[in-house]
Parts: sequence; C-alpha cells; structure tokens
Amino acid sequence: MAISKALIASLLVISSLLVLHFVEADHHMVSTSAAPNYNPSPNIDCGDACTARCRESSRPRLCKRACGSCCGQCNCVPPGTAGNYEACPCYASLTTHGGRPKCP
Repeated sequence: MAISKALIASLLVISSLLVLHFVEADHHMVSTSAAPNYNPSPNIDCGDACTARCRESSRPRLCKRACGSCCGQCNCVPPGTAGNYEACPCYASLTTHGGRPKCP
C-alpha cells in the first residue's frame, strides 16, 4: 500500500511537470511564430529614391511630390523610372479619389 501511494504521488508530480512544460513550450511557439510577421524595415530616404524614380519624368516636381507621399506611406519605392510595381505592392495599390494610380 505504501508503495502504491508513493508511486501515485510521483506520477502526479511527473505529470504536472510535464503539463507545465507543454504549456510553456506552447507559449514559446506562439510568441516566436508572431515574430516573423513583425519585420520593421529600416526607413528609406524617400527624397533620393523619388529623385531616382522621377529623373525622366516630364513633370518632375509633380512626380516627386506624388512619389514622396507614396513613399511616406509605404516606406518603399520601386526601382527604375517606371513600372516594377511588384517590388512594392503597397506603392502600386495606392489610388486617387478617382480610382487612378496615385504613385508614379
């Protein structure tokens, strides 16, 4: 009888430690799985990026103003002087009130 009480007590201690370990491991997995979604990218220099983007524009001041606004919201500017919107989906998705693309 004494052996069975000691065995039950030790099994209870072991099972409670095991449950505690699983709860802690689950908490660790949840906190690390959320970490990759939080990826703060460093702020880019919108002035230089928009100067490069608008260097061949027929209306460079208008282009730089629109580009600067888009860059400020998205923190990215597609490479080159036109197109390449796949490099910055946020930049490509911004539109004017009329539904036209906002960003050059």
